[in-house]
Amino acid sequence: MAGEETVRFVEIDWRGRPIRLEYQWVGERESRFPTVVFLHEGLGSVSMWKDFPERFCREHGFAGLVFSRYGYGRSTPRPAEERWPVGFMHAQAREVLPAFFEAMGVQRPWLFGHSDGASIALLHAAAFPQSVSGVVAVAPHILVEQLTVDSIAQAREAFLATDLRAKLGRYHADADSAFWGWNQIWLDPAFREWNIEGELDKIACPVLAVQGEEDEYGTLEQIRGIKRRLPRAELLVLPRCGHSPHRDQPQALIEKAGGFMQQPAR
Repeated sequence: MAGEETVRFVEIDWRGRPIRLEYQWVGERESRFPTVVFLHEGLGSVSMWKDFPERFCREHGFAGLVFSRYGYGRSTPRPAEERWPVGFMHAQAREVLPAFFEAMGVQRPWLFGHSDGASIALLHAAAFPQSVSGVVAVAPHILVEQLTVDSIAQAREAFLATDLRAKLGRYHADADSAFWGWNQIWLDPAFREWNIEGELDKIACPVLAVQGEEDEYGTLEQIRGIKRRLPRAELLVLPRCGHSPHRDQPQALIEKAGGFMQQPAR
C-alpha cells in the first residue's frame, strides 16, 4: 500500500451518474511544492503502486495524491457489459480528472503518470495547459505499436490460463472489471488508429518522458515522438529496465524525476 495514510473515498458525478474513487495522501502533509498526483497504469490501482509514491514524496518533500480510476482498485467497478470506448483516456483526462481535482481541492498539480496514466496526464496537460505545473510521463503511449498489441494479447492468455486473475485480485475489488476494461479496448481493431501526437503541441508545462530500454509494451519511439512535438521536453532512458521503471529502477526514477520537479519555473 502506498504509504501509511488511510485510504479514503470521494464521490464525483460523471456523465450524470455518481462514481466513487479511492484515494490516499502520501508524503509531506505540508509542502511548498505543488501536489504530485499519481496516475496508474492500465492494470494499476492505489495499492499496486506499493510504497513508491510515499518514498518519492518523502525524499523530495512533496505532498502526493494517489487514486484509483473508475473500474480499478476499490473504486466503483465497471459493469461487465460496459466496454471502454476508443476515447476512454480522453474522457479520463478531460472529464474525470477536472471533477476529481475540484472535489479534492487540488490546483495546478504535477502529474506523475505511468503507461495509460502517463497518456492521460499528457492529454490533461494538453486540454488544460494553464492548470498543470508539469508532467512526468513514465512509459507513456502516444500511438499504438504492434509490440504493445502483442504483449497485451499475451496478457489475455495469461489471465485466462494462469493465476494472473488471482494475483490482480490482491489489488482490485473486481479483477475482471480492471483487466477486461483495459484488455478489450487495447485489442479492439478500432483502437489501432488511436494516436495523440497531434495534441502534444498544446502542452505548455515542463515534461519529463521516461522509458526503459527493455520496455515490453512500447519502443523508444513513444518518448522520442514526445520530444519531436515538444523540443523542450526532457527524456530519460533507463537501461536494464522494462515497462515499470518505478519497480525496475526506482531510485534512478526518484532522483531524476524529483530533481526535475524541483527546478525553478521554466
